[in-house]
Amino acid sequence: MPVITYRQALNDALSEELTRDENVVIMGEEVAEYNGAYKITEGLWKKFGSKRVVDTPISEAGFIGLGVGAAMMGMRPVMELMFWSFAYVAFDQIINNAGCVRYMSGGLINLPLVIRGPANGGTNVGATHSHTPENFLANTPGLKVVCPATPYDAKGLMKTAIRDNDPVCFMENTLLYGDQGEVPEEEYLIPLGVADIKREGADVSLIGHGRAVITALNAAHRLAEEFDISAEVIDLRSIRPLDEETILDSVRKTHRAVLVDENKPFCGVSSQIATLIQEKAFDDLDAPVQRVCSLDAPAIYSPPVEALQLPTVDRIIQKVLAIS
Repeated sequence: MPVITYRQALNDALSEELTRDENVVIMGEEVAEYNGAYKITEGLWKKFGSKRVVDTPISEAGFIGLGVGAAMMGMRPVMELMFWSFAYVAFDQIINNAGCVRYMSGGLINLPLVIRGPANGGTNVGATHSHTPENFLANTPGLKVVCPATPYDAKGLMKTAIRDNDPVCFMENTLLYGDQGEVPEEEYLIPLGVADIKREGADVSLIGHGRAVITALNAAHRLAEEFDISAEVIDLRSIRPLDEETILDSVRKTHRAVLVDENKPFCGVSSQIATLIQEKAFDDLDAPVQRVCSLDAPAIYSPPVEALQLPTVDRIIQKVLAIS
């Protein structure tokens, strides 16, 4: 099986869907001749032309609105944000329009729209380029929110997102673009709302999404090597829809849970997971649910300080040891 990068896996998914369905179009800032700010669309403009891969003005509110309108007219637009942090100026189009159209039309209007781009901190580009908005978006009925952690998942989930008839917010952690992994050459799809057990374990469940899954896997390795603790790692893959059964089954087996989340702790994704466990698996717990989140402050330019803001292997291990 070929080993490719997360970036290439996304590029392959876009290329295959552009080939499969003439209604699929890509739009965003510098996605065409420049090949995208992070080169996710590299080669697609040359291959599919300027009517399928379209540069837009620097106006997130404008081009996300364009995508909403195109989807309402039967296209399947994939809109690239240079950073998900810039989506805030387009929240009227994302929340009020994309998220509400199906409900407000009584189910008569589909909105097959994908909004994708890099998110999260860790790249030392400052507070306004390092947000983790999946908690805001998942709070909106009508939106689906996907956060792949591996190249395999990135490709399979992107292809599914493009074929979905509802708006999908596709969050790509910037630090994952260079990660490599095995990706089949043959076509495959990964359904939204199905979590993946990235590592089997018996003593504690480490639950996360996006790059937090990689951090959790590294912590699980050290817990086994240094403390003889068997940690199960659950990759949520999508925040909404959320695979509640896989989460609850894991907690009922291990009886302990540590949630790893690059969101801030206040009203973050981990808050929702903790509530779920408390409501539906409280009697199965042998210890309180623990959380390892980003520190509750805007991202800082300084590389060593920002590294401490994000969840780390050491912080995960400390939480696990505290409840073991």
